[in-house]
Amino acid sequence: MKKSYEMDMCNGPILGKILIFSIPLMLSGILQLLFNAADVIVVGRYAGSQSLAAVGSTTALINLLINIFVGLSVGVNVLVAQYYGAKSDEDVSETIHTAIALGLVSGVFLVAVGVLAARPLLELMGTPDDVINKSTIYMQIYFVGMPVTMLYNFGSAVLRAVGDTRRPLYFLTAAGVVNVLLNLVFVIYFNMDVAGVALATVIAQAISAALVLKSLLSSEGCLKLKIRELKISKVKLKRIAKVGLPAGMQGAIFSISNVLIQSSVNSFGSIAMAGNTASQNIEGFIYAAMNAVYQTNLSFTSQNYGGRKYKRIGKITLTCVAVVTVVGLVLGVSIYGMGETLLGIYSSDPQVIQYGMRRLGIIGLLYFICGIMDTMVGSIRGVGYSILPMCVSLAGACGLRVVWVFTIFQWSRTLTTLYFSYPFTWIVTGTAHIICFLMIRRKMPKEDWD
Repeated sequence: MKKSYEMDMCNGPILGKILIFSIPLMLSGILQLLFNAADVIVVGRYAGSQSLAAVGSTTALINLLINIFVGLSVGVNVLVAQYYGAKSDEDVSETIHTAIALGLVSGVFLVAVGVLAARPLLELMGTPDDVINKSTIYMQIYFVGMPVTMLYNFGSAVLRAVGDTRRPLYFLTAAGVVNVLLNLVFVIYFNMDVAGVALATVIAQAISAALVLKSLLSSEGCLKLKIRELKISKVKLKRIAKVGLPAGMQGAIFSISNVLIQSSVNSFGSIAMAGNTASQNIEGFIYAAMNAVYQTNLSFTSQNYGGRKYKRIGKITLTCVAVVTVVGLVLGVSIYGMGETLLGIYSSDPQVIQYGMRRLGIIGLLYFICGIMDTMVGSIRGVGYSILPMCVSLAGACGLRVVWVFTIFQWSRTLTTLYFSYPFTWIVTGTAHIICFLMIRRKMPKEDWD
């Protein structure tokens, strides 16, 4: 990798570097989200509300199955950044080769699980009969592409760890254009319905994965990937798992609560499902931008912790919390203001738009609270604590959400009541994460600390 793509996160102005790092990351997240949004828009416009509901009904389930492995990429990010900050080249190289090998193994495993378990799991979720066949087809094809999806996630985690957020943006731009074009060709010209958008997504993800791997293969020094040296180091795998596995388990169990909520939405029928799906996709753009700040915080905190620059960690946290609050509020208010127009892109059905606005008015406007919660998790994971934020998140955001569905929602079975479970659990969990970080900060070395 050329030096110009890397970033020294341990010295210099914090806000400027955070913005330089996070803006390409935000755009990358938004482009990646456009893969799914393009699927949803094309099927909603050219295949109907049932196909729209079919694609949307798989989101929570797909996240449930892949989140543990995506969580491991968080471990890769933290470990590479810490070694890079400590200037330990041999450890950086060994971690990279372990990460890519682990991505391949994870992807192959997910192909088998996703293809075989798709329909039984969708039935378990109570997916309506008029939707389930299409949902199954979409999900099975999507999971065939898991090896390239995992390779991209693990490879881009390595690039982020050393400050390179620009090239993943370039790669996703190319892949995103291909995805949109193939969506239109497969659905409109070949009438492939949900199978067409799933296939287009897999092809686009393969392109982005190939470009990330090419950049690692052509890198220099400790960042260079050598195919003959691909193997899983037990020591590095253990360290990756120590940080990444709790993060992945947190994501997976979070998805269980979201699957439960999706099942509750399913009980209102396919029109409500379609509105929920459209709103979810729009909110996803807010989340992608805020998640970029979380990933920025994770990388900056990890590098500075590895480089023993303890003084900068507190400043990084405060800066990232301020940035994510501004980003979440500006996007949330803007998207709600344009809500009907944006939802109209996904469906022309007035009822679908009405259901979508109901969700946007609660979750979209208050999404910045989720951004603050996640950013605090980035600070805690960056200094090596992963089980603690997992436990807090599972008890708070996940556990309370499940309790809400079985108590308050049963008392008032409306979508409004269901959607309010999100901001309530974000506030409780975010507050707990702030307390945990302050406790961890007090235990850290006093030298080079405010």
